[in-house]
Amino acid sequence: MKGLLGRKLGMTQVFTKDGILVPVTVVEVKPNVVLQKKTMETDGYEAVQLGYEDVKEHRSNKPAIGHAKKANAAPKRYIRELRADEMVNLEVGSEVKADLFKAGDVVDVQGTSKGHGYTGTIKRYNAHRGPESHGGSKNVRHIGSLATTGRNNGRIEKNTPMPGQYGNVTRTNQNLTIVKVDAEEGYILIKGNVPGPKKGLVTIHTTVKPVKEVAPLDLISYEVEEEVKEEVVETVEEVAEVETVAEEVEAAEEEVVAEVEEATENVEAEESKEEE
Repeated sequence: MKGLLGRKLGMTQVFTKDGILVPVTVVEVKPNVVLQKKTMETDGYEAVQLGYEDVKEHRSNKPAIGHAKKANAAPKRYIRELRADEMVNLEVGSEVKADLFKAGDVVDVQGTSKGHGYTGTIKRYNAHRGPESHGGSKNVRHIGSLATTGRNNGRIEKNTPMPGQYGNVTRTNQNLTIVKVDAEEGYILIKGNVPGPKKGLVTIHTTVKPVKEVAPLDLISYEVEEEVKEEVVETVEEVAEVETVAEEVEAAEEEVVAEVEEATENVEAEESKEEE
């Protein structure tokens, strides 16, 4: 298993060469720094601690600054530990970039869902409203009866849907396919949606499902190759030269026509004088 940290930027869409529209989530992946390694000898398990996004020292504290200096790095805003057996060979201080994954890899993405505050059962659990007709019921958006599990002496069972905090919990979307990886620009396109709001922190790691890799999608490329660019430039220059020559010929024709008209007028004037 392998993984890294990133920020969810939002959703967009890409197209394959077959004309299929693929909705994707754009995840910004700046270099992750290995801050610490957990080993069987010292900690009883193997894991890698990754740091993401630099923080100014005056906004951090001494323990965080000292911990980051062991990896010759600046203090980090986010620190997460991954039990990634494929990353145990990385040294402390090394960077992990987006090219850790490739197109076609199947991953699980973990994030924190949007918080909605204290909400009722209708919004929190999609419950039904009470009757509104005849004015007899005042229980329209209230929770209703709770102790309805038989002869239980009014005892409320555990896990009964009730009002409370909605959202702001850790969620994981599984079996998502990576569509494109661009390490230079620092982003990954993941098919489908991932948990959390825009600019929220997400953790991308190899899926726990059996299928770890699928065939990558053949996307349309909007990048023009250098040879095509040169051909286009040469064609434009040739067209410009042809247009210039055509303008020169047209100007020469206009001059000739003007000279002929002037000569014709002179001849007609002389003939009129002779007739007089």
